[in-house]
Amino acid sequence: MNRKKIQILSIPYLIWIIGFTLIPLVFVVSKALVTPDDRLTADNLTAIFDSVHRKALITSLEVAFISSLICILISYPAALIIRSFRIKNRKAMIFVMILPMWMNFILRILAIQMLLSKNGIINHLLSILGLGQIEIINTTFAIILGTVYDYLPYMLLPVLNCVLAIPDDIVEASKDLGANRYTVLTRILLPLSLSGIGSGITMVFVPSMTEFVIANILGGGKILLLGNIIEQEFSVTMNWNLGSGLSVALMIFVLVSTLLFGRDSGADRGYVI
Repeated sequence: MNRKKIQILSIPYLIWIIGFTLIPLVFVVSKALVTPDDRLTADNLTAIFDSVHRKALITSLEVAFISSLICILISYPAALIIRSFRIKNRKAMIFVMILPMWMNFILRILAIQMLLSKNGIINHLLSILGLGQIEIINTTFAIILGTVYDYLPYMLLPVLNCVLAIPDDIVEASKDLGANRYTVLTRILLPLSLSGIGSGITMVFVPSMTEFVIANILGGGKILLLGNIIEQEFSVTMNWNLGSGLSVALMIFVLVSTLLFGRDSGADRGYVI
């Protein structure tokens, strides 16, 4: 296929990007830089440092960081286990792990809500066992649990892809040279899969930072993330200028985080025996 045909085929994509990404982005940025009476200002951007917004930003960072860490701790061992299986068994395990992604996002979170609610399944089982009820719903832990449940496949897939791409010959050669399992893990497998971990962190940390639906459902509106405040500015108080300013400030913060993680994920692969 020649270059001209490729350029023609890219036209629908360019139209989509311009119409549904660039134009809305320009609108949001323009709203962020003016007051309701159209005077230039930077107050909407610096409002993220206000006490309420700063607290929400810190909470969002904590949720995103803890969720990403838990996803790594679950995904990497799972990837190593799947690597040890035969090809047929690998496909079955991968299918089971990505199966929840086929279900609607809201339905998945509502299912978690049913498990964690005061009269939910977990508390019902605890009551039957005589252990008493526990308060999980409407807590930060519930939000983190929902975030991990929702974004775990986005960490697992890039990590698994990198782990499976490591040639068996390299692992066998390291064992022939006297490397034990710990050395193989820390000096061979882990360095060669850092790009997958970096990609997974980007795909989990970034959306977790901007999440508000999970916080609304599992947090009950009692725990505000920065995404919740932005959503309220647009839909409740109708202060689109402040909402746009917070959105742009958060977008800049997320962009910097993405560049940092992207630099690690794009690093040259290397290993030391």
